[in-house]
Amino acid sequence: MTTTPTALFPNLGRGLGLRREHYQHVVENRPAIGWFEVISENFMGAGGNPRRVLEAVRRDYPVVLHGVSLSIGSTDPLDERYLAELDALARAVEPAWISDHLSWGTAHGINAHDLLPLPYTEEALVHVAHRVEMVQERLGRRILLENPSSYLVLDGDMAEHEFLAELARRADCGILLDVNNVFVSAHNHGWDPRAYLLAMPAERVGQIHLAGHSENGELLIDTHDGSVVEGVWQLYAEAVGRFGARSTMIEWDADVPPFEELEAELARAAGWEKMALGERRDAA
Repeated sequence: MTTTPTALFPNLGRGLGLRREHYQHVVENRPAIGWFEVISENFMGAGGNPRRVLEAVRRDYPVVLHGVSLSIGSTDPLDERYLAELDALARAVEPAWISDHLSWGTAHGINAHDLLPLPYTEEALVHVAHRVEMVQERLGRRILLENPSSYLVLDGDMAEHEFLAELARRADCGILLDVNNVFVSAHNHGWDPRAYLLAMPAERVGQIHLAGHSENGELLIDTHDGSVVEGVWQLYAEAVGRFGARSTMIEWDADVPPFEELEAELARAAGWEKMALGERRDAA
């Protein structure tokens, strides 16, 4: 019988992204959701309605912070102002954890406002691991990094899953496993998505993202504008079978539907998790 190493992050159950369209519903009705993920940059400013909403939500739910501006793979110096604002937000909200993306978006002081891919080389690995260590020391906590969705691959010495797994070990950070991104990138580049899952150190996978994507010719694009497709659900079940239950959330950022539709997606996630855990127990 094989056992999964103890995870470094608590399992909060199933959650949703806190989006503007649902502020009023969440605050007034306090739906039976396990937790909420918020985009860090949307709440960094003190005061204002977003911050009031976040404070109200935090009284009733665990919250995690998910950033898009850390630019961990850049060669520009880390943005101390950004880190100071993120640290202040974290002190106010006391999130279960903080996450960002394995990507870069700034160069020579210019922000591309995108999550750009890295070259998966030993040189890049050393560089990014050092920057993760600096961020974790600055924030006083372990962070999680999310695997990207990608549409091109730069020359490198290793596969993305090898890079991410080794980065997590060297920097002692966590992994936010975006199953939809694994599915999208595997389709776009001809990777084996199951090999990707097998490469992840189970104890470092602290959170899972699920989302919809779109087709653009032969490419799949991570658009977060629809329901999770069958192939992603199946890959999610394999992830649960490999790692056990992990904090799981639905990302839906464009064409945001009524809250009830998101709750229905979470119910599907619960069903797939239950099935995967049952099969896992049977296999053991």
